[in-house]
Amino acid sequence: MKSQIIRFLVILTVFIPGQNQANAQWWKATEDAEKERSKGMLLLTSEVQIEATNAINHMYNFKFYDAEREFNYLKVKYPDHPLPEFLLGLMEWWKIVPNTENVLYDERCLDYMDKSIQKAEKIWDDTENPEAAFFMAAAYAFKGRLHSERKHWTKATFAAKNALKYLDRSRNFADFSPELMFGDGLYNYYFHYVKENYPLLRPVLWLFPKGDKPKGIQQLEKVSYNAFYTRTEARYFLLQIYGMENMNDKAYDLARYTHDTYPDNPFFERYHARTAFVSGHMAEAEQLSKDILRKIDEHYAGYEGVSGRYATYILAYYAYNYNKDFAKAREYYQKTIEFAEQTSSTKSGYYLSSMIGLGKIAMQSQDYDKAIEYFKQVIDDSERKSAQREEAKKLLTEAKKARRKNK
Repeated sequence: MKSQIIRFLVILTVFIPGQNQANAQWWKATEDAEKERSKGMLLLTSEVQIEATNAINHMYNFKFYDAEREFNYLKVKYPDHPLPEFLLGLMEWWKIVPNTENVLYDERCLDYMDKSIQKAEKIWDDTENPEAAFFMAAAYAFKGRLHSERKHWTKATFAAKNALKYLDRSRNFADFSPELMFGDGLYNYYFHYVKENYPLLRPVLWLFPKGDKPKGIQQLEKVSYNAFYTRTEARYFLLQIYGMENMNDKAYDLARYTHDTYPDNPFFERYHARTAFVSGHMAEAEQLSKDILRKIDEHYAGYEGVSGRYATYILAYYAYNYNKDFAKAREYYQKTIEFAEQTSSTKSGYYLSSMIGLGKIAMQSQDYDKAIEYFKQVIDDSERKSAQREEAKKLLTEAKKARRKNK
């Protein structure tokens, strides 16, 4: 009976011309409406956004195998478009994010961005399509971002100038405005950040227009709610900006949201742990820190020494200051130091504070020689006016005094 019904439906579809024509007209009308809506831009096409969304979510959740498979599908489907290469390059960048000292993925990231630029340049030369300008701006921006991490300042400056040039060329297309605002927001904020924190680069800044830090933060917040492709990138930067600007409540809320959205992203999870710690959410910070250490032990993608350093310091701090479990605190402080050494982070605050913590525990055990050794190490490794250096100098005096008294 079922096969007869299917055959009957096939006959209806094939042999009733009016029905076929109606279907064809319906599909053509749908396609025409989509072309009108997207203005011929692949980025704005609903089908591509649906296809890309799943792959992008995999990428941000560090499921790189699944993301790469879907990005390569887009590459086969749209071989002449810069989108697939750009997304593949972005994926390589996110492999770097958990530990930006890791240079293993640099070459692949830059190669994908170069290929995206080449395809976008061809489209721009043929049609001056603003979508092509957008991709050139984005790819140059990521190249500049990576070169700045590597302190390749000349290359970073060249890439930044190209990014701004093509950003300006795509401004007139209003449908890209949420995505374009991402670049504007970053520029407005980081112009002043570079000026304040990199004195050697100040002479270079005259090449660029002045930024507006408060406006930059506001723009990035709008992007984090309204953009499609740059939404998560805006949140990545806002997490760091909120921390630098001591906006702890905003940082905590955003970190919790991004971690809930991408639970296996090590950067978002460690920021959630850090902001919970800073904001006084003790039980939450402890649970997150233990989860990070579990994922490191189980070799989750991207979970390594930097995240471990955050997690073990948080657990050490609570063990020492709240639970008064000095044996557990010593264990976690020592692990923090080991993670810092693995990642060449022996100038970091968590490393230095862990050395101080071990020195305090040694003093409680009346092992003053060991305590003095820890405090001297902090003084040698820390910056001249840092809080850790001042605390270590004070504790060193106390340890020497206690040692003399104990003899």
